[in-house]
This record gives sequence, structure tokens and C-alpha cells, in this order.
Amino acid sequence: MRFETPLIPAVLIRRYKRFLADCRLQDGQEITAHCANPGSMMGLAEPGMTVWLEPNDDPKKKLKYGWRLVEHADGHFTGVDTSVPNRALRAALETGEIAELATYKTVRAEVKYGANSRIDFLLQQDGLPDCYVEVKSVTLSRQPGLAEFPDSVTARGTKHLGELANMVAQGHRAVMLYLVQRTDSHRFQLAADIDPAYADAFASAQAAGVERLVLGTRITPQSVEVAGPLAAG
Repeated sequence: MRFETPLIPAVLIRRYKRFLADCRLQDGQEITAHCANPGSMMGLAEPGMTVWLEPNDDPKKKLKYGWRLVEHADGHFTGVDTSVPNRALRAALETGEIAELATYKTVRAEVKYGANSRIDFLLQQDGLPDCYVEVKSVTLSRQPGLAEFPDSVTARGTKHLGELANMVAQGHRAVMLYLVQRTDSHRFQLAADIDPAYADAFASAQAAGVERLVLGTRITPQSVEVAGPLAAG
């Protein structure tokens, strides 16, 4: 998935009200960018960090910049826009790039299911059970090389795990897909200390037959691409 508009670097001044971030552009101008991330963004919203913004000239948008990436001191990137994983994954699913799901040829996004929920992707293929794929963006890292989810309590995420288990009980296939939007991580685990209820719900869902798939990403200021599987513990 390539960014529609070339990203520009800036320095983060502060993030506030969850969806707003004040930034300083290279010419010294201070602007407010939209932050498409409802999570805590632990370790990713410290003043002084280098961030990458996507400008827009859409008259319907109140803010003319969107915050897309954090660039770390070691040259690695983290993608902070939670809408990016589904865009990148849809392209990868439609072209059969994800080996574990490549046998499905029909890809439908945002399909209603369960108790007033929408599944990120419903995959279908003649002769195979329908496959329900729930996607979570992973950006937290508290130890070198280790990515974790979630970065805050997520009752919604816990609900989704129960609904995936229900799909398996009905004879379908269900996959909990964690997309790690960090180029500095090669391992993944659940942050059970942050949300024990989510970790318990995942264990129950996995026991019920819900599959786990953890994929990495290749991130640059030009694009975000789905990479291969990461080790999960």
C-alpha cells in the first residue's frame, strides 16, 4: 500500500484528545495533524519524536495533515495509523500473498456478523468453509525486538474474540490476525499485564479453534507492505 501523497517529516510537539497532534514542520511552522489511533500509543507519542505526516487538500477535511509514521533514532519505523493495516492487507489478500489464506479467492471487507459487529475480512471459496478474519494493528514494544498487543484495555477486542469463537462453533474458520506495524520487531506476544481479560479471552478463543496469525510489515515513508510471519509466544 503506497501513501497517496508523499509524506513529510516533522517533530511531534504533543498528542492530545487522542486524535489530535501538534507538530512542527521543517520550516518551523506549527500545525495540528489528525491522529488515526484511539489507543494509548505507549512509547510513540513523546514530544520531540520524528514523525511523518501525509498532507491533503481535501476541502471536506478540517485538518490538512494526517500522522502516519514514527521514525525511531535507529532508523526503524512504526506505523501509527490504524486504518493502514486493512488497506495493506486487502491488497495482499486479493493477490494471494498471504500463504495461510491464499486458497480463498473472494475477499469481502466490513461484513456484518455476530452481535452488531463487522468482520474486517470475510474470505470465501467454493468447497471451503467461510473464513472470518479479524485484524489488529500492533504498535507497542516494551522490550527490544518484541511487539505486544494491546497497548490499553480493549473491551471491543475481547468481544471480537468471543464472536470469532462463535463462528468456529457454527462450522466456519476464524483467524485473529495481528499485523505488527514496527520494523524493529521480530517476535510477538499478548500484553497480558495490560489487559488480562483480553489475554483470557484469546486463550478461550484459541481453545475453541480460532487461529492466530502474526505478520510483519515493511515500512518506509513511501509505503507499508505486508511481510512474512513473525514468531509468537
